Amino acid sequence: MIIVEDLHKSFGKVKAVQGVSFRAEDGKITGLLGPNGAGKSTTLRALYTVLKPDSGTATIDGINVVEDSVGARSRIGTLPHGSGLYPHLTARENISYYAKLYDMPADIIDGRVQKVIDELDINDFADRRTKGFSQGQKTKVSLARSLVHGPQNILLDEPSNGLDVMATRALRELIRGLRETGKCVLFSSHVMQEVAALCDEIVIISSGKVAMQDTPDGIRAATGCDDLEEAFVKAIDMVEAES
Repeated sequence: MIIVEDLHKSFGKVKAVQGVSFRAEDGKITGLLGPNGAGKSTTLRALYTVLKPDSGTATIDGINVVEDSVGARSRIGTLPHGSGLYPHLTARENISYYAKLYDMPADIIDGRVQKVIDELDINDFADRRTKGFSQGQKTKVSLARSLVHGPQNILLDEPSNGLDVMATRALRELIRGLRETGKCVLFSSHVMQEVAALCDEIVIISSGKVAMQDTPDGIRAATGCDDLEEAFVKAIDMVEAES
């Protein structure tokens, strides 16, 4: 489980995150939904432990991300915006390298790497250097790196960005599969169709603040809008009117 309480983060005069609070539970897919610049990626980066919040707390399975960043990182798998693959390593080598970074026992790494290669259908290009991979191939390898150590919590920053229709469908099925095994999945998106198709809970963020958190049906009811896209727009308008 991921719990965020009153998180603040500024960059100079820019207040990127202003008191964000929400929780993402095990066995559920929670979406961070908001326009570009709303504070979604900044919030995720604080959870990744690559950004230190100015104030507030965030915990991963009860581990404070600031006080015990190493412990928190051991409980998460991350797919940040942009693949960050090593181009001169093969897909298999990229995944294996991350397994070593997570300090997995050497005698189980090869088996675990092959397992995620099989699960993500990477075998056809597993032993090719990643330079020149398509966006879909890069995303699969990056996701395999994030899952190789078997984390309980999966954090994805706009995972379908740049994917074609078939790759997006495959990614959605994978995310649903993670939920079915009891994982906590938290992902950011500004694509309404993606959120509507996947999420059990939606956290709408606007101007660094949480405008609303509820189930898709709860958000429709709270805004009086049958269409989720219209409900999203109304929730954004509500929080901006209060600013």
